Amino acid sequence: MKNVLLTAFAACQLFVAYSQTKEDSLPAPAVRISGSADVYYKYNFNGTSTDNKTSFTNSHNSFELGMISLKAEHEFKKGSIVADLGFGRRAAEFSYNETSDKISTMEMSIKQLYLSYQVLDKLKISMGSFGTHIGYELLDAYLNRNYSMSYMFSNGPFFSTGVKADITISSEWTAMIGLFNPTDFKSASWSNQKYVGAQLGYSSTKAPVKLYLNYLGGRDTSGVQNHQIDFVATYQVSTLLGLGYNGTVSTYKNTRNKEEEQVSQKWWGSAVYVNLDFTPKLGLSLRGEYFDDADGLKTFAGTDGGHVVAGTLSLNYKVGNLTIIPEFRVDNASVNIFNKSNGSSAASSPNVLLAATYHF
Repeated sequence: MKNVLLTAFAACQLFVAYSQTKEDSLPAPAVRISGSADVYYKYNFNGTSTDNKTSFTNSHNSFELGMISLKAEHEFKKGSIVADLGFGRRAAEFSYNETSDKISTMEMSIKQLYLSYQVLDKLKISMGSFGTHIGYELLDAYLNRNYSMSYMFSNGPFFSTGVKADITISSEWTAMIGLFNPTDFKSASWSNQKYVGAQLGYSSTKAPVKLYLNYLGGRDTSGVQNHQIDFVATYQVSTLLGLGYNGTVSTYKNTRNKEEEQVSQKWWGSAVYVNLDFTPKLGLSLRGEYFDDADGLKTFAGTDGGHVVAGTLSLNYKVGNLTIIPEFRVDNASVNIFNKSNGSSAASSPNVLLAATYHF
């Protein structure tokens, strides 16, 4: 009897050990890792690096490093985390409020970091720092057809930090509403100001059409009231032709001194994107943009104001995850805001660049 009990006890111990080994060997929930990198060379025909009035391509006759990104995503039951880090000059310019040296720096920047919880099937709450919902173009170079950036992207918000709710209304309609720190600040404990952001999205189930109506508004760090309304539309006409549009207007009113007359000022812009994909490997993209800064708030600060008409033609040649982008661009302004190497001013700035992007 004693031997039977010992045998049974040993069998139980073996079963428990097997069960523990089997459970411990189960793979943990996977972390998805992705990333990208970009490099470029640019030549400005005015012979100066000061002609660039948009983001991320402030150079002349120089090989430049853009940004390397590493993104980690993890989901477990109803919770998730996204951590997106950038390294390099592009990342430093993106986080301009946190970086003192935006030219020679190779600093690391937190592009995005947020936690999410799926409260209901159609409601997700997220808190942290997110890339802006405003505009057509994105920070990561491989996600854009043109390598250089538009005036609207460069003068609009880059990111928002706060809390937001993403709502699925139906199979075609979505919405977002959020409360954020002042624009482009990851930390703002020294300010009582907050911004409200919202988005209404439509994605047709019958045609390749997507529409987004975006809003961002609040008082900035100096107490100036700002409202920006933005509209984005995309339509994939065929496998050959895709169209995009972005229009935005941003208004400012000085409400700091109640005794002064409150004058509203604004800047606005409009851009059309035409994308031609001749083969899965070869495509051509044309961006035409009109940017109006008649009140001298942004690009024309220090002048009586003006406008810019910019045309950008980019070839996209894809070899797997690698994309090579030769690009030609001309910016024409209503006043002489550009400069030539001999010191004279100019109303136009033509340039060419060769860029390469890679993602995994």
